[in-house]
Amino acid sequence: MEPQPLSHYLDCCATTPLAPEVAERMASVQAQAWANPSSLHGFGLAAAEQMERSRHGVAALLGCRDERVVFTSGGTESIHLALLGCAPALETQTPAGHQPRLVISAVEHPATRAAAAALKQRGWQVAEVPVDGVGVVDLQALERLLAPPTRLVSLIWGQSEVGTIQPLRQIGALCRAAGVFLHVDAVQVVGHQPVAMADLPVDLLSLAAHKLQGPRGIGALLVRAGLDLQPCLAGGGQEGGLRAGTEPVALIAGFETALKLACDRLTDHGGVDPSGRLRNRLFEALLQLPGVERSGPDPLASDHPGRLPHHLSLLVRSRFGSWLNGRQLVQALWREGWACSSGSACSSSGSAASSVLLAMGHAPEPAAAGLRISLGPWHEPELLELLPAALDRARATL
Repeated sequence: MEPQPLSHYLDCCATTPLAPEVAERMASVQAQAWANPSSLHGFGLAAAEQMERSRHGVAALLGCRDERVVFTSGGTESIHLALLGCAPALETQTPAGHQPRLVISAVEHPATRAAAAALKQRGWQVAEVPVDGVGVVDLQALERLLAPPTRLVSLIWGQSEVGTIQPLRQIGALCRAAGVFLHVDAVQVVGHQPVAMADLPVDLLSLAAHKLQGPRGIGALLVRAGLDLQPCLAGGGQEGGLRAGTEPVALIAGFETALKLACDRLTDHGGVDPSGRLRNRLFEALLQLPGVERSGPDPLASDHPGRLPHHLSLLVRSRFGSWLNGRQLVQALWREGWACSSGSACSSSGSAASSVLLAMGHAPEPAAAGLRISLGPWHEPELLELLPAALDRARATL
């Protein structure tokens, strides 16, 4: 198949292409600040200065102090550093004879589930908060679970598969009142709405550059002042002793540039991601097809709980009324030249049914029929005509 135009790439929740400005910035930094930033000679000092300038830029854009930004290899490492790094201090605060408890939601990313499994091996209890039919956590159930021995909560802010945005301020207030630390996976949210760490009831926040047209291989963990965190990777003592390894200065600079582009776009549109307008119209066009249903919150409803502005998720039937397998539908759409997803690109589960959709109350057959479409800032209204027609052709082949 001939390479498809970028306008046909609709899997931005999985990853995004580098913005040209990001590629240019990285090339420039790599040419001028390529040395090890821990070295004490002039080449190393130039790299260290560039890295700290980039750290300052990221911190300013995210509303925190420079020293609160810990660079990592991406969202997965940030999540693991947050949960496993908290564990030693929280274990010492748990009364003897009791197991500390981590609370997560039923719709977490596989990275959080993996980190939770590692804590369980350390002797922690892990409890799940149920969600409703659109993926919002049950706040009453969460409040009950915040009683001792719960020491840590980790929740995904913007759910990558169905787009649900959790009521973070309410969740944070409950955790604060209970004296429980809160980690938030903000990988899908940062760049799509203004985020200021200092104004959030959050102790730890994870993000990744490649979701907002930055490079792969770089992310960050924002750490509230005064929180006792231990490294998961030991060695050279970089990143304030929290993350050993030679820092990738060019990737960090690319991260800062991508974040600035995203934040500038929000500022230019009054703090609102302009993708939301096209997303709403695309929802309307796709839902006119018989056998196509929305999953997750309805962004067109006045009382919807919140949805990622660039995100659509659907459940799709064949023309004969039976549920289609989402993965097969993704392959059929690619034969039409369109790149979409059937769920989280990070899930390695061989099960056809989505654990997220099952947790939201869907039966196994519709839970296997999910289709995710996620937009980038380059998409145009031509999608409103082209994509519904392509989806109708694709499902006719299955």
